[in-house]
Amino acid sequence: MADWLIKHAELVNEGRRFHADLRIHGQRIAEIGGDLSAHDGEQVFDASGLWLLPGMIDDHVHFREPGYTAKADIASESRAAVAGGVTSFIDMPNTQPATLTHALLEDKYAIAARTSLANYAFHFGASNDNLDAIRALDPRKVPGVKVFLCESTGNLCVSDPTALEGVFRDAPVPVLVHCEDSHIIHANLDRAKAEYGDDIPMRLHPEIRSREACFESTKWAVETARRHDTRLHVLHVSTADELALFEHGPVADKRITAETCVHFLRYSDADYATLAGKIKCNPAIKAASDREALTRALADTRIDILATDHAPHLASEKANPYTSCPSGIPLIQFALQSALECVFRGDFTLERLVDAYAHAPATLFAIEGRGYLREGWFADLTLVDPNKPQVVRAEQVLSKCGWSPFEGDTFRTNIAATFVNGNLAARDGKALDAAPGMRLQFDR
Repeated sequence: MADWLIKHAELVNEGRRFHADLRIHGQRIAEIGGDLSAHDGEQVFDASGLWLLPGMIDDHVHFREPGYTAKADIASESRAAVAGGVTSFIDMPNTQPATLTHALLEDKYAIAARTSLANYAFHFGASNDNLDAIRALDPRKVPGVKVFLCESTGNLCVSDPTALEGVFRDAPVPVLVHCEDSHIIHANLDRAKAEYGDDIPMRLHPEIRSREACFESTKWAVETARRHDTRLHVLHVSTADELALFEHGPVADKRITAETCVHFLRYSDADYATLAGKIKCNPAIKAASDREALTRALADTRIDILATDHAPHLASEKANPYTSCPSGIPLIQFALQSALECVFRGDFTLERLVDAYAHAPATLFAIEGRGYLREGWFADLTLVDPNKPQVVRAEQVLSKCGWSPFEGDTFRTNIAATFVNGNLAARDGKALDAAPGMRLQFDR
């Protein structure tokens, strides 16, 4: 590990943009100030013209390990993460086996300790019969418990009303929900099969996994959380309709929060014509009016967090017909650059974007020492060149699946460098052979 002095950067942190230097000593930020001088042995990074941001904390990824490692694994996807400026991730429980016991949770932590370039944590899964394990979770070690209110990739669904009530009532950590109504989805799918048989057009995905299915499920989750005073976080909000269920304001003041994802800010149902199964995900990408409403809601804090829902599948699988095409998109490597396009368009400020992808998840999950540029905090940093466009090419993709929906797109930025715990983990969009990341801790 080297000590670093980052010079001449434009820092973006806690609602401010300002020029300063930043010193890294060991794993942490030692000093932020103007015109700092290099100490003996320090390496100097000239950040003239670059933005220095807190590293992205992605609270919603599917790295597929264990069980689906032909698609992805923690080593490959963490390399893609740091190449894209993501310094910490929180992985979901729908692996094989599903993360439904404390032992299986620790197995995933052991894999990450050996192989992850980024910092890591893992959400616990809920099932119809593991409420006692949920009650026994240590809030300092586990970020949240994930509840699927419908079938999705992995078939991890809580269908027993008594079990659901128990999770909302008793979970000692935030409850995260995938909100779609299975009964509505099944009825829509049956109608599509009756009309099209096995040749359902991909463009019907947002009609099958419909806005009604999202709204009714989210409404139930919010009402149930209010009844139990649950700390609820609604994942991947995809419709304008759901936004009325959430409130404006700082994430620290809320008991119910919401997340949207980068693909909902970039794509609409018109893109199924060209990208087809490549952008099939659950919940579905919907209309341009939903995209615009979600973008406004992120800008005005009705939506609190921007994440990826990074979920790789093989290109051969994504080329399948509708009913056998799995849902999920590999996004993490270029997610920050995609979101920055919204900043260039004036949809929201750079300061608000940093709040949504770093400050808010750090606050929501009480992540210890991360998510901000503060002296004494871990040096998880992303340097962005706002004047160096990048065309995404297939050969640049580090996700194990080997493809990206962004291929051929031009972003106006380049990820110049990523530091994880003070280590230079990536440079110019390429992951380096750096030290492993660290297990996230939670100050609860």
